[in-house]
Amino acid sequence: MASDEFHALAERMAAAPPPPPDETVEQQRARIDATMSQLPLADGVEAVETTVGGVAAIECRPGDLAPDAPVVLYVHGGGFRIASALAYRAYTSHLAAVIDARVVSIDYRLAPEHAFPAALDDTVAAYVSLLDEGVPAGRIVVAGDSAGGGLAASLVPAARQRGLALPAGTVCCSPWVDLTVTAASYVQNADVDRLFSAESASLAAGLYLAGHDPTDPLASPVFADWAGAPPMLIQVGDVEVLLDDALRLAATASDAGVDVTLTVAPEMPHIWPMSYPAFPEAVEAVEEIAAFVHRVTSP
Repeated sequence: MASDEFHALAERMAAAPPPPPDETVEQQRARIDATMSQLPLADGVEAVETTVGGVAAIECRPGDLAPDAPVVLYVHGGGFRIASALAYRAYTSHLAAVIDARVVSIDYRLAPEHAFPAALDDTVAAYVSLLDEGVPAGRIVVAGDSAGGGLAASLVPAARQRGLALPAGTVCCSPWVDLTVTAASYVQNADVDRLFSAESASLAAGLYLAGHDPTDPLASPVFADWAGAPPMLIQVGDVEVLLDDALRLAATASDAGVDVTLTVAPEMPHIWPMSYPAFPEAVEAVEEIAAFVHRVTSP
């Protein structure tokens, strides 16, 4: 059963006024950035605007970071259309603090202005930039949530296609990895998932793909060949419409021999770790990410 702290936060969020129904995507982006950028950073962590591989980013790092600390390349969610590194700045600062890592959160190009494969190209460019900087692939973990979780997963087949060294691991939180939007959990969890739906997924997928085949493994990594891929941590709530996406990714990768850790959290909503440290389940999820990062990057 979910904690009292989680239920209290959920009640406060449910009581908040909904956004205007006629809000444009530009207004939505501005509102999210303005609201989420006000959240405080983790103590002792600095957040600096930078550029990696020509992609704007925010880098978070603790003040006493070791030279050989892990590097997390973070890819934000938002249905390929909204959110930013600024909106995720507080969360990635907490990741940096808990993991004791350098966390580089990228501002990949967004749809509908920039359709597939722009977001993935930017993710790969940022990864290549870290490699060119001299960071060993074995010290890099690629992480993301929702659409960003799909991009983090897609980086693996994209890197293999380009002949790049693969990262040490991948973290996918509430990942959207099947853009056909046909999973049964879209129907089964429709009444309990207040953050995502088949309708919003279909709209976002259409704008992102712009007519491209949704079964392309670089767009929907559930269709990728996962043989030889690095370890993967997948976190998903059991009330999400994306539950089946996560389960199918875990099964497909496991069947290919990948070391997969799958956590299905009871009653947890879409991307609940982002609420760290507001309730115990979010704390547990971030601590699990930290433990995974250190396990796969340890010599």
